[in-house]
Amino acid sequence: MTTTKKTAERLIKKYPNRRLYDTETSTYITLTDVKQLVLDQEEFKVIDAKSNEDLTRSILLQIILEEESGGLPMFSSSMLSQIIRFYGHAMQGMMGTYLEKNIQAFIDIQNKLADQSKNLYEGNAMNPEVWSQFMNMQAPMMQGMMTSYIEQSKNMFVQMQEQMQNQAKNMFSTFPFKPVTPGSPAQGTNEGGSGENEKK
Repeated sequence: MTTTKKTAERLIKKYPNRRLYDTETSTYITLTDVKQLVLDQEEFKVIDAKSNEDLTRSILLQIILEEESGGLPMFSSSMLSQIIRFYGHAMQGMMGTYLEKNIQAFIDIQNKLADQSKNLYEGNAMNPEVWSQFMNMQAPMMQGMMTSYIEQSKNMFVQMQEQMQNQAKNMFSTFPFKPVTPGSPAQGTNEGGSGENEKK
């Protein structure tokens, strides 16, 4: 008997009483249950039961708020302040892309370490000698990967800035006026001098 992989995302409805209803299990669930879906990497979507408005981001932000209110917050007050300052900024969209790519790069590093750790097992038994060697290698290896990751992150941000500057130059180059160069006479003045000098 063959099983088919589910491709449809899980639908969760939020009712006016703020309760969340999982349409797949036909039961009410909590934010903790939604967090578990995230940890299980299960695709889902949260909608308003009446308007069908997508509330997924709102629910995810609630989960983050609860986690940050716990004993081990991930974001410092300084970092949160810096993020808030980018709202309404010209680079708001670029900052979002920048953060997303950085998180993905960090996840890639984790996956590489996980793949390397698979070689530490012989069948179901752990190889103590190899495990010890692996742990000793973690510090310099992680440092090297993080250094490379940070360097790539800086380069990506510089490229984003250059693209924005080039777009600005192209936009201003289409305007029907010549740029004012230092020392050139201002518009409205005569080559022979100002009107005041001509009267003298």
